[in-house]
Amino acid sequence: MKTPSPAPTPRTLADWLAYIERQHPKSIELGLDRVREVAARMELSAPARQVVTVAGTNGKGSTVAFIESIARAAGWKVGAYTSPHLLAYNERVRIEGVDAADDALVAAFDAVEAARGETPLTYFEYGTLSALWLFQRSDLDLAVLEVGLGGRLDAVNLVDADVAVITTVDLDHQDWLGNDREAIGREKAGIARAGRPLVLGEDDPPSSVLGRAYAIGASAIRAGCDFFFEPLEGDRWQWREVGYEIDLPTPRLAAPAQLRNAATAVAGLRALAEEIPEAAYAQGVADAQLPGRLQRFTRDGVEVFVDVAHNPQAARELATWLQRTPATGRTIAVFAALGDKDITGIVAAVAEGIDAWFVGGLADAAPRGLPLKAFAERLRGTVAARGEGFDTVAQALDAALEQANGGDRVVVFGSFYTAAAALGRL
Repeated sequence: MKTPSPAPTPRTLADWLAYIERQHPKSIELGLDRVREVAARMELSAPARQVVTVAGTNGKGSTVAFIESIARAAGWKVGAYTSPHLLAYNERVRIEGVDAADDALVAAFDAVEAARGETPLTYFEYGTLSALWLFQRSDLDLAVLEVGLGGRLDAVNLVDADVAVITTVDLDHQDWLGNDREAIGREKAGIARAGRPLVLGEDDPPSSVLGRAYAIGASAIRAGCDFFFEPLEGDRWQWREVGYEIDLPTPRLAAPAQLRNAATAVAGLRALAEEIPEAAYAQGVADAQLPGRLQRFTRDGVEVFVDVAHNPQAARELATWLQRTPATGRTIAVFAALGDKDITGIVAAVAEGIDAWFVGGLADAAPRGLPLKAFAERLRGTVAARGEGFDTVAQALDAALEQANGGDRVVVFGSFYTAAAALGRL
């Protein structure tokens, strides 16, 4: 009997991404034992001289962007690891503000594969180890690591961060994290470390988060208690704590929550041992940008906004922005969401501000994506069910733009896949 030949070694980044998608029977497998074992074989230690880890239901990516931008304005060499990506995997790993090149990622995946032996790794675990490998070789002053899911058992949590940040705690990923804020908060608080700062971006975080900080001796730094922020006149805002205050420019990122995200980022950097000049805070807040967060385009007199809002809390923030910035004409929604999300909750949160709905299928986002027919079933009973349906987001966006008039605005939202499809089309 002929022995089957081994699978060919992946050569390109596309080869590697296809390969790592097939290496674990589950797309999500929480737990640190496997990834810690491989990290030890790779001799991964600290990815940078200082590390900030960012968890939360919403606002993680924006908070990472603010921390990264401020630290770079201060002259630090910074690496940032985020997920998911929108248009290209390279977006997940940034060094000095530049997305990782294909050959760098291929070398990193080679290193992970050589070390893992027979240990199975998920797609996210491969990516996390690869990012840490690249960071460790880049002589970084700061690494900013976004938690993928939860915190306690997420692969990013194998790193002992100097400062942990939790932006918000709300309902999402309940199948993995629990069915209420207390349970979810307990999982996210797993990134806290004894004797080190834990920055909390909410005024009223779950008691489970505060209880965890108290139990291990982490120093909780709370919005509305230990640091404060408020808008000022003239497109400015103020951040302050006892003995320190600074006036800053309004963030370029548009949503109302971005002021809180920026304030949380400032608190996270203030919690590090090294001082940052005030000018760097101002420049970093003004320069920070992130695709897919109310990203604005114009097409034939019609404004198009693309937002990744993919759960009810994020949809409520979107609704607040719609209310605060009314259009001269209609507001037209292009909406598509993944099957494991609270689709009716998302629709309910924004329904009052939407005049017309165009819904699209996400069949290409398997296994969580829904084709149009299944998505329409999930929308039954909601106001969005009365909208027009299309097989893809791109088709829904094209139809919305065709029917929009000058002064109307089109808002595309519902998931990272939805935003990516819209950005690719725009």
